[in-house]
Amino acid sequence: MQSIKELYKVGRGPSSSHTLAPERACRLFIKEYGPYPYYEAELFGSLSLTGKGHNTDAIIKDTLPGSTEVKFSLDWPEKFPNGFYLKSYNEQHVLQHQWTVFSIGGGSLQIKELQLNWNDEVYPEKSFQEIQRLLARKKWTIQEYIYNHEPDLPQHLKTIIDAEVACVQRGLSEEGLLPGKLTMKRSARQLVLQALNDHDPAEQTRLELMAYAYAAAEENAAGHTCVTAPTLGSCGVLAALVYYCVIKRNVPEKELIDALAVGGLFGNLIKANATISGAVGGCQAEVGTAVSMASAAWAFLEDESIPQIEYAAEIGMEHNLGLTCDPVLGYVMIPCIERNAMGILRARDAALLARYMSHIKKHIISFDMVVDTMKQTGDQIPLQLKETSEGGLAMEYQEAKKH
Repeated sequence: MQSIKELYKVGRGPSSSHTLAPERACRLFIKEYGPYPYYEAELFGSLSLTGKGHNTDAIIKDTLPGSTEVKFSLDWPEKFPNGFYLKSYNEQHVLQHQWTVFSIGGGSLQIKELQLNWNDEVYPEKSFQEIQRLLARKKWTIQEYIYNHEPDLPQHLKTIIDAEVACVQRGLSEEGLLPGKLTMKRSARQLVLQALNDHDPAEQTRLELMAYAYAAAEENAAGHTCVTAPTLGSCGVLAALVYYCVIKRNVPEKELIDALAVGGLFGNLIKANATISGAVGGCQAEVGTAVSMASAAWAFLEDESIPQIEYAAEIGMEHNLGLTCDPVLGYVMIPCIERNAMGILRARDAALLARYMSHIKKHIISFDMVVDTMKQTGDQIPLQLKETSEGGLAMEYQEAKKH
């Protein structure tokens, strides 16, 4: 598995695959070859089908220093479904350099022509079962296992917590419409105000958590700075948990860092053994993974045992299996924002259920099993329901607008 730092990244929305990954690739291209007067980016897969709604063309043009042409194409000869060709030309319009860039989810990249050190394997274990055996043998906690491989991770996660809190705070203060043809009204501020007026403490907490998720997801939809956790499309789930822990529960920073590390390990296992890309596995890979990570983090914060943490992560993913990625008009708004709000509640409930069910019976389905199932399910989800906006809610909305 790769570094957990590659799972938690700060970047501009609205989509880690569509904006953060292309931006990173373009910056790396400039660093590698220097500036050129002319560039061409040819997009394929969901980058082509929903790139306009996700601002892919805009962020590429903003990042590259020369005159840039962005093409939207369909016939992609490469095996991975989501990617683009990036080319530079000299003053005579003669091709100088070309990369084949794969956007693999969560803003992560693979480049056919360049070996990236951030894709290096950091963790030798391939499954949580392997990790559990190692923990038992060495008498380690999960976070001790993580920091043994990544001693500098806590400092990185400190910056992630700061970015999460800042993102939610911005989102809670903003009003007006989100950009794009849907003319969607921002709702986070009004939702949190309603929560503060609620006299039922349990209902108030639930509303607040949803408002925090709305705040981060709306900031992402607006193209502002958010945190991949594991993607920008699912950024609201863990952002809500972090903000709640910092602002409402006064959780010590070290404890919250450890919780993010634990959640990150489960997200990393999903990324390594299945996918976190909506274009590859549907939204089960994005929001499903975010819920699984937040479930594990929440269980950790409640001082649950390692088996209970694993159970919570398993519940979080299991009940998002089959979740499709069908953004209306290609914007990361419907159903994405609302789905983040529901996701944080699912994470909280998964941790609660894992705590009490573990005292009743041993759960039969392991985390590793549900990750394998997610991968198989993603392989069977039709292409129209994988971030192409050609099926599901996206198509239903288009049909309704005709009548």
